[in-house]
Amino acid sequence: MNRFCVKVLVLIALGGSLLPALLGAGSRQSSLGTKSAAPAQDLTALKSAGSREAPITIEVFSDYQCPQCRVFYLDTARQLMQTYIPAGKVYYVHRDFPLSMHSHSREAARWANAAAMAGVFQSTEETLYSKQDQWGSTGKIEDTLASALSPADMKKVRAIEATQGAQIDAAIARDMALGESRGVNGTPSIYVFHKGQMTPLPPGGVNYSLLKQYIDYLLQQR
Repeated sequence: MNRFCVKVLVLIALGGSLLPALLGAGSRQSSLGTKSAAPAQDLTALKSAGSREAPITIEVFSDYQCPQCRVFYLDTARQLMQTYIPAGKVYYVHRDFPLSMHSHSREAARWANAAAMAGVFQSTEETLYSKQDQWGSTGKIEDTLASALSPADMKKVRAIEATQGAQIDAAIARDMALGESRGVNGTPSIYVFHKGQMTPLPPGGVNYSLLKQYIDYLLQQR
């Protein structure tokens, strides 16, 4: 039985309403060769978690004002950050893809990038998603972050946001261009990289239990 057939059988065993999409994802795999390393000061690296040497990379195109992105982050990504990422099994990459339908999402992405440059990305990301309803309805992103970060950290973030706007905007534009080149038109859009193969997961995110089974299956491959 060849490797693809084995994978299909495993995906069938996962079951659930996501099965057809996952099967389709398997058939759309593309060969990427080795993973490219980001420059040391690349903002993408500052918004990523784990080791680049991990056998699996999960890349997520996300919008901070997107309700589905919030659910994926709170229910799935946070569990990955507690299990597979510290264990060196997954490298998690955040990509910005603010949608035009969300009036404050690009501004939120700017603040998140400034926070990454200040070294407080994870706490900022957590705040933006957990308090999405708060700043999403008022647009008061800065106030929301100020209530969660220390005064010293917030001072750094404000200074960077005010002075490094061109670099931040360029980073967001690069993420969006990469997403558009892959046909991303909604968030979260999730890609799994393993052994030189890129597999797009079903649109809208997957729950942790399903993703865990898929990761465990990939980790068993030689």
